Amino acid sequence: MLETSQRRIVIGDVHGHYEGLMKLMEAIAPGSEDQVYFLGDLIDRGPKSSDVIDFVKDNNYWCLLGNHEQMLLKVVTDNKLSTPAMQAWLYTGGQATLASYKDASIPQEHLEWLKTLPLYLDLGDFWLTHAGVDPRIPLAEQTAKQFCWIRDEFHSIEKPYFSDKTIIIGHTITFTFPGVPPGMLVQGQGWLDIDTGAYHIRSGWLTGLDITNNLIYQVNVFTNAIRSLPLAEGVVMVKPPKRAARGDKQRA
Repeated sequence: MLETSQRRIVIGDVHGHYEGLMKLMEAIAPGSEDQVYFLGDLIDRGPKSSDVIDFVKDNNYWCLLGNHEQMLLKVVTDNKLSTPAMQAWLYTGGQATLASYKDASIPQEHLEWLKTLPLYLDLGDFWLTHAGVDPRIPLAEQTAKQFCWIRDEFHSIEKPYFSDKTIIIGHTITFTFPGVPPGMLVQGQGWLDIDTGAYHIRSGWLTGLDITNNLIYQVNVFTNAIRSLPLAEGVVMVKPPKRAARGDKQRA
């Protein structure tokens, strides 16, 4: 397959898996003309969140605010270790993030960078955000509550939110959709989910998607397996679901 020279690469939730990200970037081999976008949730659960932030920040790659970055920033704003926000963050992977820093001290440079992360990016034909949008609310009225956290209300939309662009998201692990095997992407009405659950023992797949050439690149952070395939071979179409029962309950 002949690839276009200037590519746009979108990378799903890394969750602190730095070595896996390095293998994925080696497989993708982005050039100076390529544009690389991260969908957020760089941190938590995996062992090297600090290294992941350094890599994305130092390479000036685009990155969106995920719910895990938002939780961390909320903790910093509260500035109290006993707050419910702190407990929620630690419970959903924050302990691993703290452990990735010397003396469990997050440098101000990292915090200031996280504060600059946008909630969404409009690429024209594609629209990137971490979790999705609320189809009942005008875009201008939506906040981080929707862009970083929404799930079922967005996944169950019956027609695309945008008529002229596809929304690409992370946040919800794809195998939590009924009938979707680990590692597969999920496509709904006007949206595409590429969070294949890098941190989850059932999956381990970290995904990068070349939206210019419709190619999927994946690395398994547990087995070191590497694969690439056309988007058409790696995506499952889902209908607006009845989401009451899931095989695996999705965590934050």
